[in-house]
Amino acid sequence: MWIIVWAVVFVVMLVIEIVTAGLATVWFCAGSLVAMILAACNVPVVWQFVAFAAVSLVLLVLTRPIAKKLLGRKKYLPTNSDRVLGRRCITGEEVNNLAGTGNVKIEGIVWSARSENGEVIPAGTDVEIVKIEGVKAVVKTVAQNETQNETPVNEVPVTEE
Repeated sequence: MWIIVWAVVFVVMLVIEIVTAGLATVWFCAGSLVAMILAACNVPVVWQFVAFAAVSLVLLVLTRPIAKKLLGRKKYLPTNSDRVLGRRCITGEEVNNLAGTGNVKIEGIVWSARSENGEVIPAGTDVEIVKIEGVKAVVKTVAQNETQNETPVNEVPVTEE
């Protein structure tokens, strides 16, 4: 009878493992297989449970860190907009957070722009993209001495039509 119980435990853990995205119950599958073998050898039920718990725990402790490293998920998933971070460009229209105005052109695409610290940035100013918030590029002005050796992404300021 305990062979059937351990077989059911194995199947249930296997189904859970298949349904879940990560390694969740594979260790318990191995533990239930060992317990099923012990049940087939007529080992007392207490030792079957001990073996199930011990095998599951040992495999969990020894293999989980390796499995997490190999199957680990990135905490941050980059998007296409991330490629513009740190890029320098020229404001096409005055950036004014209070008025909700301002834009920059990056790689041929006009982005709405907002100032990082709330300052008003005149049109034609060299700026750097520091982050993206939704569909807006958050920019900061680039100091004059930083731009001497840099060529901005846009040579000509853009204005919206």
